Amino acid sequence: MKATKENYFKDKLEDNASIIRPNEGETLELNTISITFKVSSEMSNDQLGVYEISLPPMCIGAKLHYHRFMDETFIVNRGILTIEVADKVYKAKPGTVVYVPRFTPHGFRNDTNEIVKLTLIFNPSQKREGFFRGLYETLNEVPIDPEKYLQLYNKYDSFPVDASNMIPIRE
Repeated sequence: MKATKENYFKDKLEDNASIIRPNEGETLELNTISITFKVSSEMSNDQLGVYEISLPPMCIGAKLHYHRFMDETFIVNRGILTIEVADKVYKAKPGTVVYVPRFTPHGFRNDTNEIVKLTLIFNPSQKREGFFRGLYETLNEVPIDPEKYLQLYNKYDSFPVDASNMIPIRE
């Protein structure tokens, strides 16, 4: 049997691009938050997750938490996003990009009476779609089970800074 010689000097080009147009992608409605999967873990071989998020007025996206194995980037598209990073609070206007490397405590919310739209990017994605689907299930239960919420958080590389104050509900 003759072995074929591999060419180490020439790239094999392929067309594996994905084009996701406006209003395309799977959308989940988490109570009043809308999340649309644009680039999924499956599409990117778990390297990248890109999600469109719509936060209604006075809504919390996530309380202060951190990730061990992924970085998170926020791009504000519309409205003013309040983002906490460590012990600082920022008001991010449209066009603002906030890069949050792993082990950096962060949280985000809409403190205004207008809708906030943002693009959220995870690198690597760590199968983040499972996290969002689990949030859908967990946050629709009454009452919300904090132990189940924490289990979901930890499974998908999210760790609350204060486990006694991690549920994204305004009190």
